[in-house]
Amino acid sequence: MNTITVLGLILFGLMTLIGGKTGATAFLSLLFNFGLLFLAVVLISWGFPAMGVSLVIGTIILAFTIFFGEANEVAAKPAYMAALIVMVILVLIIFPVENWIMAQGFSLEDSEDLEGMSLAIGVSFIGVAVTEAILSTLGAIAEAAIAIAAGLSEILAQHPQLPTKRLYIDGISIGKQIIGTTFNTLFFGFFGGFLALFIWFSGLHYSFGSVINNKIFVAEVLMVLFSLIGVILVVPVTTWVMTVQHRQQAKHND
Repeated sequence: MNTITVLGLILFGLMTLIGGKTGATAFLSLLFNFGLLFLAVVLISWGFPAMGVSLVIGTIILAFTIFFGEANEVAAKPAYMAALIVMVILVLIIFPVENWIMAQGFSLEDSEDLEGMSLAIGVSFIGVAVTEAILSTLGAIAEAAIAIAAGLSEILAQHPQLPTKRLYIDGISIGKQIIGTTFNTLFFGFFGGFLALFIWFSGLHYSFGSVINNKIFVAEVLMVLFSLIGVILVVPVTTWVMTVQHRQQAKHND
């Protein structure tokens, strides 16, 4: 039994102990999502369009993440709809940006590891970069969407006659708090994962211009920025979806 297996069992035990059935299903969704990511890699390597694979796999991943992790369907359905809308918007942003930045492929720091290997693998590196950027934003999008939807559903449960305008204001208020914590999570995750390379840059006396123009650095920063943009977009979109659903339910009850 290796270290990853032990840590995985500990994670499963803690999620089940604290989260109960919801925690256990969330852990299963994590395994399913890992399988879907592996499937995306295989499909792209077989020549399937990277954009199409990203949209299909991303849609399924969002479904697993949101519906397996949230037992309340009142919150899960609008959260899923909002996450899908934001994902489509991000695709429209990511595709031109990745083509403009041209940070796809490997950097000079990877040359030693790739020595003797052929890069003529028949796969568009721009497509791979777009897929990577899209899939890397899904976790942050789903988390923010379900947090806002769950918060608003609790408010509606306590105040079912709450005016739509007030509900929208409450949703934006919840979103403002989420944005700050999400930004810190993304930033420290980026810095922690990039720390070794930062030390290497410092040891080799890279100039500031060389660092900010490095492909690895730019690609990582782009993913953080895309995720943050996605979270910011999730706030008004999820709130809007919840207000529309609340308005429709109010009309139906009348």
